[in-house]
Amino acid sequence: MQAYLQFSPEVQAARAAGKPVVALESTIISHGMPYPQNVQTAREVEQVIRDAGAVPATIALIDGKICVGLSNEQLELLGQSKDALKVSRRDLAYVLATKKLGATTVAATMICARLAGIEVFVTGGIGGVHRGAETSFDISADLQELAQTSVAVVCAGVKSILDIGLTLEYLETHGVPVVSVGQPGFPAFFTRESGFNADFQLDSPEDQARFIRAKWLLGLDGGVVVSNPVPEAHAMQNDEIDGIIAQALREADEQGVKGKAVTPFLLARIKELTGGRSLATNIALVKHNALVGARLAVALGKTAHE
Repeated sequence: MQAYLQFSPEVQAARAAGKPVVALESTIISHGMPYPQNVQTAREVEQVIRDAGAVPATIALIDGKICVGLSNEQLELLGQSKDALKVSRRDLAYVLATKKLGATTVAATMICARLAGIEVFVTGGIGGVHRGAETSFDISADLQELAQTSVAVVCAGVKSILDIGLTLEYLETHGVPVVSVGQPGFPAFFTRESGFNADFQLDSPEDQARFIRAKWLLGLDGGVVVSNPVPEAHAMQNDEIDGIIAQALREADEQGVKGKAVTPFLLARIKELTGGRSLATNIALVKHNALVGARLAVALGKTAHE
């Protein structure tokens, strides 16, 4: 495994010094936002983590290596490439073996973070059970990864393009705890409330860290979802976004968009239909998640020495 890992100088120095490190995915750069906002946001998110006392490690697959921590040139490559593959668990070995350019999803980033010894991963939103999954069987690999890979995932919940109730049921069945920050309600990415509650509310990074450390020390393998709502000033209204998502889903169905292509299609269409406001919301929530994730990583580092 170590033969595939390539650490940036910043991340390598953090590992040697025992500093907390926070993993970041790269699909949000390659498939989640347009250029140049994607690269600019990636740099700003990394800086939020540094300012909070941790070290960022954006992860991508480049030239047959799992790059843990990216240079400015590598961020630009991902941000501008039309050929970057969207990599989940199924795709990791293929992309490494063929030395293709790969951007990691939530599932793949969790795997790579675990290999690199990183306990906290920050993303925008996790995947979930798609609407109509009872006939399509379309369930994100992110959920199964959360069931087996011991990494804490800080997110703004799941997008309401998904079936949120079934997503939470799936996580419950597989023993994945869902923690909320600052409110009992589970957020729905663009909006602060989904209509469902998280399992537990833990507001401080210290409380979150003690809970997560206890879970893993008990031998209860698997991830933890730390759901952090988008800041109120940047949240969208439920009625508005629900109507827009319904339209985008209809268009995806009419155009035969399937599988991995669905989420990028929907995000791009939602951005168009909201006049760009959804992108501003997306950027704000990722930065907020980065702050919560960095504080959690610092607190988790302290529990390791208690």
